[in-house]
Amino acid sequence: MHPMFENLFVFEMANNHQGEISHGLAIIEALAGIARRHSIRAAVKLQYRELDSFIHPAYVGRADVKHIGRFLSTRLPDRDMLTLLEAAKASGLMTMVTPFDEASVDLALSHDVDILKVASCSATDWPLLERIAAAGKPTIASTGGRTFRDIDRIVNFFEHRNVETFGLLHCIGIYPAPIETIHLGYMRKMIQRYPNVTIGYSAHEGPDELDVVRAAVAMGAQILERHVGLATDQHKLNTYSLGPEQVEQWVAAAQRTRLICHTATKDKVIPNEEAVSLRELSRGVFATRAIKRGETLDRSSVYFAMPITVESQCTSGDYAETIVASRDYEKDAPILDVRDESAVRHVRDIVHEAKAMLSEAKVVLGKEFSIELSHHYGIQSFREVGVILIDLVNREYCKKLGVMLPGQRHPTHRHVKKEETFQILHGDLTLVVEGQTHKLVAGDLCLVGRGQRHSFSTSGGCIFEEVSTTSIRGDSIYDDQVVARLDPMQRKTVLETW
Repeated sequence: MHPMFENLFVFEMANNHQGEISHGLAIIEALAGIARRHSIRAAVKLQYRELDSFIHPAYVGRADVKHIGRFLSTRLPDRDMLTLLEAAKASGLMTMVTPFDEASVDLALSHDVDILKVASCSATDWPLLERIAAAGKPTIASTGGRTFRDIDRIVNFFEHRNVETFGLLHCIGIYPAPIETIHLGYMRKMIQRYPNVTIGYSAHEGPDELDVVRAAVAMGAQILERHVGLATDQHKLNTYSLGPEQVEQWVAAAQRTRLICHTATKDKVIPNEEAVSLRELSRGVFATRAIKRGETLDRSSVYFAMPITVESQCTSGDYAETIVASRDYEKDAPILDVRDESAVRHVRDIVHEAKAMLSEAKVVLGKEFSIELSHHYGIQSFREVGVILIDLVNREYCKKLGVMLPGQRHPTHRHVKKEETFQILHGDLTLVVEGQTHKLVAGDLCLVGRGQRHSFSTSGGCIFEEVSTTSIRGDSIYDDQVVARLDPMQRKTVLETW
């Protein structure tokens, strides 16, 4: 996702300036106030058409063709459109233009707009898209009335032309759009289908409908677009545009939902108040009878009850029947001994996290594989130094998956017989080969030749594919002699079950 599109509101003025510059300026002033009050990043969007060439000469002035009369009656000179954009910039808003023809792209560029927009009706207008792509501006395309075959073509079109800042909006081209036609599930599919594209929602539902924007934000929409206007004695709002008060409510609903859905960090952050509340409701372990030091605390010797009476008391979740009393206990006394956090528990937690990472990345292993934990400085240091290797194929060619937990590194080594290529499937990997650093993300490839010294590490966690010649045990030669002197089985734990 490009930062420019993150949590971006787009206010579509279109013809709601009603062909009057004063009216358009009043709308911009109202929108700027809303953006300031809610501390949002917002863009005002206008529509550009070179009407003298856009409309066929034979249809100019005819009232029987929808839209043409409206386009002509609300026409503003180019200088007035520029005035509106300059007013938006002066108010702290970004500027955005939907050009409907090539001449309008050129005009938008001369007006130095921040973002170009592709309307749904233009989403497969390849001559126009060529001009838009060549402009080199951040671009957002609406997808109303477009199948996934169309959208696939649009995404690939802009990717092949190296338009790096690109977004898509799920959109229903009905004005206003009935609730049953909105189908936000398609937006969620777009998020999954195009992970390198910022996805949002262009709203055409009724102006008082707030549930849709809440749902869109909850499902991951980053860009939110809405038609806006200003009702006056002379001008009425259409059935799908929002007045300033409705815009304020719409923005507030989106922002509140973002707050509710916000993920602060990759791992869950447990507020102290929450931890205290849960502990107050948890059961502590107490002695059913007098217990002597050295006795095993089996189930007949303890019971579980709330509240926990001392800070260091064993809880029901920490209890195991193998705990041995380290002191004498009286009947009903709180048990202070807890189960040993053994290597087995440590390994089990590692396995659980690795399986969750694979599931989150949608990497399916199948049924035929073997697993080993490489722990070069002992299993207790695995979370700092190590890697989980999943062997899938090892013939004249070899395929493995590597799973690294956040913050892990793998020490410098080389292979005498094996050549290998790393491809990143998920996350980040910093691979250092013969002193040259490669910062890799999903999709990136890097070759490590025979005899080349290399090490790797990850910041946020990584899943990578290693494709190589035959993998031979003992073919890894480590720079650190502490590791090099170990038998391979001393630095590896082979898992029989997953």
